[in-house]
Amino acid sequence: MTPQELKQQLRAGADAVEAYLATCLHDRQIPQGLLSAMEYSLMAGGKRLRPVLCLTVAKLFGLAEAQVLPFASAIEFIHTYSLIHDDLPAMDDDDLRRGKPSNHKMFGEATAILAGDGLLTEAFAVMGSVAQGDASIPADRVLRALVEVATAAGSGGMVGGQQLDMEYTGREGVSYDELRGMHAMKTGALIRCACLSGAILSGADEESVRRLRIYGEGIGAAFQIVDDILDEVGDEAQLGKPVGSDIEQGKTTYPSLMGIDRSRELAQQHVDRAVEQLRPYSGAEADFLRSLAQYIVDRVS
Repeated sequence: MTPQELKQQLRAGADAVEAYLATCLHDRQIPQGLLSAMEYSLMAGGKRLRPVLCLTVAKLFGLAEAQVLPFASAIEFIHTYSLIHDDLPAMDDDDLRRGKPSNHKMFGEATAILAGDGLLTEAFAVMGSVAQGDASIPADRVLRALVEVATAAGSGGMVGGQQLDMEYTGREGVSYDELRGMHAMKTGALIRCACLSGAILSGADEESVRRLRIYGEGIGAAFQIVDDILDEVGDEAQLGKPVGSDIEQGKTTYPSLMGIDRSRELAQQHVDRAVEQLRPYSGAEADFLRSLAQYIVDRVS
């Protein structure tokens, strides 16, 4: 798959997610002020990587996009909530997100906190809805996928990783194993469970579920390493967020531990391991997943 074809397919998946996100909160009786804050960040753009991964994996194993779209899109609720809270003054204290003022700069800290809370909670209601209706997914699959998402987003996953990130910030001597473990929780867990939930919802066999878990872990690790590199060498206008903030805040990063060249090599190793897991699979979805993994590293080539 050429880079142009990859970007076109990624955009097509993101467009389907965007169309769903644009209206899915409108019938949930949310106070208008809160709804505005939730949608401000939810509709702020981005590649929609996590829901697209879920959609693509589900289609790889034969599940129709329409069936899994609410579940996949709700993963973006969780990702967006985490960004709103990460930007708060008590956390990373960032004023810019995706080229726009952070949620708390637009709506105030209290509403930003509630917007994040609302998105996190609504995510599970939306995910559960795929077990209902004429095109429903079997409830046992939905329940298993929900447990995976809750675990990835919770205190042993993304939330715990954020706590470790705060503990490590400004601390000297953070080791490679500590850094890797923290990012596996904070960033990698949600990417992993996006892949994993797509496989589970589609009824994939246990060997395939295992392979997609490893694939998700690999690209999640590579994604974070590349983000660390881009924080040093990226363009703020293209990234939509401040460059150099990790260094300013005293964060340990992969480049600060091992240099940019070695960090690139490590990211490629993670991608190679991820792509190896796709060896048994063919077709457009498998090709897309392979190309997407490499694209993550090529952002800093």
